[in-house]
Amino acid sequence: MLTLILCVILVALAFEYINGFHDTANVIATSVSTKVLTPRQAVLMAAVFNLLGAMVGISVATTIGKGLVDTQFVTIQTIFSALLSAIVWNLLTWWLGLPSSSSHALIGGLCGAALASSGGQWSVIRWAVENPATHKIEGLWPKVVLPMFSSPAIGFLIGALLMLLLILLLHRLRPRLINAVFGKLQLLSAAWMGFSHGTNDAQKTMGIIALILFTATRQGVFNDAPAWLQFLKTPEFSIAFWVKLACAITMCAGTAAGGWRIIKTLGHKMVRMQPIHGFAAQTTAAAVIQMATHWGIPLSTTHVISASIMGVGASKRLSAVKWGIVGRMVWAWVLTIPITALLAYWIERLLLLVEW
Repeated sequence: MLTLILCVILVALAFEYINGFHDTANVIATSVSTKVLTPRQAVLMAAVFNLLGAMVGISVATTIGKGLVDTQFVTIQTIFSALLSAIVWNLLTWWLGLPSSSSHALIGGLCGAALASSGGQWSVIRWAVENPATHKIEGLWPKVVLPMFSSPAIGFLIGALLMLLLILLLHRLRPRLINAVFGKLQLLSAAWMGFSHGTNDAQKTMGIIALILFTATRQGVFNDAPAWLQFLKTPEFSIAFWVKLACAITMCAGTAAGGWRIIKTLGHKMVRMQPIHGFAAQTTAAAVIQMATHWGIPLSTTHVISASIMGVGASKRLSAVKWGIVGRMVWAWVLTIPITALLAYWIERLLLLVEW
């Protein structure tokens, strides 16, 4: 059982690695498409600032680990099923070049697997519950479903307004000067976007690993473990420093692997951009992600940056956005949670059937 738990932790880190190269495009696509950074420079910058961002805060990790499903019904097999489902979906959408949400893939997998392990009790999913400490409503609806629709809308609107404001203020300046200035400013916005991505996305796997350790401790797995593994005991749900460090380094390594298929979709196919457009899109997305992280919302960075790029492109004219590609992306967004939940449900049922 101890070996199984260590293997599931490795699977969680594998998900974090895939998340790194799958979502790298969200951070660097606009910088590459506007030619402010070379692909190598952009990946290096994203890796460094993802690493720094991942070491900050635990609010999103706490939401993932204990805020969405009843942990009483969560087993090691449940978490394994959720991770496997999310990995399959991430690899499929990466292969197709669709910027889908790794966050929603993991959340959908966790909900579907928990539903299977509870014997089909829908109450295992914390849809909307009041936190007795803060008296705030938490759960899947306020933390995931509502932001899934509101955050892209906010990103689109703010991106369009910011771009229109920049055009209004700078329309008298020469294009060459604007490109030169915003080429430098886009370095700052790219760094902020990378940092924001790390603060939100890396925390999701932190929450999963913490949930693995909490579940294993509750099941008494570490009682007979060697002394050098006793540090894994987690009698109360918490995020250990080594978990944060491991996830941060793993996401950094995944980011360094890049993700050219999705970069082509976000940076080249959807909207033709100049440095000023890249700056507006990245600044908008980073601000929205930082606000969500503050409230412990596991936001889809993919949705936010994609919608921000759409908003910036639409500020020129609606026809500047290639809406056919946008339609494919939206379908991937809508289907992510249902498909990963269904896949994880049947993986968990299969594991229960073979008594693994």
